[in-house]
Amino acid sequence: MNIRYLTKASLIAAIYIILILLQTLPFPLASLTFGPIQLRLAEGLTILPLVESAAIPGLFVGCLISNIIIAAYSGFGLIDILGGSLVTLIAAFFTSKMKNRYTAMIPPVLLNGLIVSIWVSYFTNIPYLYTALGIAGGELASVAIFGSVILYVYQKSTNLKEW
Repeated sequence: MNIRYLTKASLIAAIYIILILLQTLPFPLASLTFGPIQLRLAEGLTILPLVESAAIPGLFVGCLISNIIIAAYSGFGLIDILGGSLVTLIAAFFTSKMKNRYTAMIPPVLLNGLIVSIWVSYFTNIPYLYTALGIAGGELASVAIFGSVILYVYQKSTNLKEW
């Protein structure tokens, strides 16, 4: 790994953390950061592995630190800190293998919707199906809306071809 790669990964992690903090600190918006419906603005960054390999570790570290910070709000504990971060890492890896921005949305939406919902459903006593739909729906909105904006800005700033 070179310094440029580490710098990009660090910046992506920092942006993820800042977006989570901006959304979590005003407490009324914190409920959208965790729980059976998760609309994390920072999850828009999960599309970046499609065009930037440094986003894979950056997203993992950003999610890990963010989950540690918001653990006090969520009450899901260590399983969410580690499990949610590993889901993000795996989704980022699979996103990097996708062919276009539409298929790149699939890994974070499916993996978060299917896996994170397991413990969120357990701790909230909300049926798994509703929790999975809520988390996947929030993830889809984050990736489709915010992710598209993030990808557009990244492509323009780096002169990448359209995905």
